[in-house]
Amino acid sequence: MDRAQKEKVVDELGQIFESSGVVVVAHYAGLTVAEMQDLRARMREAGGSVRVAKNRLAKIALDGKPCESIADYLTGMTVLTYSEDPVAAAKVAEGFAKDNDKFEILGGAMGETALDRAGVAAVSKMPSREELISSIVGCIGAPASNIAGAIGAPASNIAGILSTIEEKAEAA
Repeated sequence: MDRAQKEKVVDELGQIFESSGVVVVAHYAGLTVAEMQDLRARMREAGGSVRVAKNRLAKIALDGKPCESIADYLTGMTVLTYSEDPVAAAKVAEGFAKDNDKFEILGGAMGETALDRAGVAAVSKMPSREELISSIVGCIGAPASNIAGAIGAPASNIAGILSTIEEKAEAA
């Protein structure tokens, strides 16, 4: 890799560190190509990405970035998982780590906040952006459906009472 390619990689990594909602650093020593492709596919489904880069270049790219604190995790064979959604990459990484003993999460960063192993696990348990949006929409729509149910209920109650009276009259 020549100097121009290294500078390009540093620029790409710098953009990743600036624009990502969460970055998770993990060791991946011993993963097969198929397992790595599985991780990439899972991450792509969740709207995130996976990047393997030289630690030295990643540390250069981290210089002056909000998540500079993750530089300590960049030792050995590391892989970066990241996403704009502040939860997606952590959820996928945690799920993959449960399925795969060779994938060891070291920590990460959420904006300027450094995350240790437990912090990444805590972030992964938070609801994603889509889940939050759907719960908010559900809360907004619930009063309208309750009102519609309340308005329709008296009519159905009256119809039920009339039907009961009719049945009693027929039986008698």
